Amino acid sequence: MKVTLLGTGAMACLMGYRLAPWAEVTLLGTWQDAVEAISTHGLVVDDGCGEQTIRVRATTEARDCAASDLLLVLVKAWQTADAVRRAGEALAEEGLALTLQNGIGNYEMLSAVFGAERAAAGATTSGATLVAPGHIRLGGEGALQLGDHPHLGKTLALFERAGLRVTVGADRDSILWGKLLINAAINPLAALLRVPNGELARRPSARALLQGLAREGAQVANRSAITLPYADAATRALEVAEATAHNRSSMLQDVERGRRTEIDAINGAIVNQAQRLGLDAPLNRAAWHLVQALEERPAA
Repeated sequence: MKVTLLGTGAMACLMGYRLAPWAEVTLLGTWQDAVEAISTHGLVVDDGCGEQTIRVRATTEARDCAASDLLLVLVKAWQTADAVRRAGEALAEEGLALTLQNGIGNYEMLSAVFGAERAAAGATTSGATLVAPGHIRLGGEGALQLGDHPHLGKTLALFERAGLRVTVGADRDSILWGKLLINAAINPLAALLRVPNGELARRPSARALLQGLAREGAQVANRSAITLPYADAATRALEVAEATAHNRSSMLQDVERGRRTEIDAINGAIVNQAQRLGLDAPLNRAAWHLVQALEERPAA
C-alpha cells in the first residue's frame, strides 16, 4: 500500500514509525529541516528503552507521492487548507484522504478538495514529543477511532497489521467532538503551565480546571445534538491525561518553539459553537485568549 503522510511534525513521524514496516511510506511537508533530516538519517524514534532509526522517504514535492492509496493528513489545523491543496495530486483516483488532526473543520476541507467519497476522518489519543527535526520521543500509547467510510477497508487492514488499536464508528461527529473536548481540556493547560499531561492530573487546581473545561465543552456538544463517545467528558479527559502522563502536548511544544498553535480550532471552535447556540463557555474562552496572548508575545 502506498501511503503519503501529509506533515513532518511529531504525529507524522509517529505514524511513519508505525506504518513504515507495512507500507511504502513518504512524508510530504514544507519543513525543509525535517525533510532533509529524514532523507539523510531516517526517522529517529526514542521508545523509552533506546533509539531506533526507521528508513522512510521525505519530500517537499507532491509529484513524488503520486497515486497514493492513502493520504494521511497530520499537519496543524491552521495549515490544512493550503497543505491539502498542494497535496492534491498525491492521491490516487481510488485513494482515500484521512484526517487524524486536532480540532474540527479539517474533514470539511478534505471533502471540499477531494469530494466526500474520498474523504474520511478519525481521531487518536497517541502522542509523541518532537525532540529535533525527524526525531521523536514516544508518548502514551492511545487508541485510534475512525468514522465509517465505504472505502476504509485497505486502510483499516493496514492499521491493524501495524498493531494500532482501531475501532470504527458510524458517527463521525461523535468521534471528532470526543477528541476535541479532550484536547480542549488538556492542551491549553499544558501549554500555559508548561508541564506534561500527567502533571495536570496531579495538581488539584489544574485538575479542577481540566475537568471544568471538559464539562463545559460537553454542554456545547449536547446542545448541538452530538452524542459523545464516552459517558462523562471530565472523567475521560482525566483518564487521557493520566494515560499520556509523560507526553508534552502538541500545543505545549508549539508554545515552547514560538510557533502558532491550534487553539482557534480547539477551544476557539467550542466558544464559536456556543455563541451560535446562544450559550456561554467562559472557561474555554479564557483558555482560548490566554493561549492567543502567548502567541502574541514579542520574540525574545
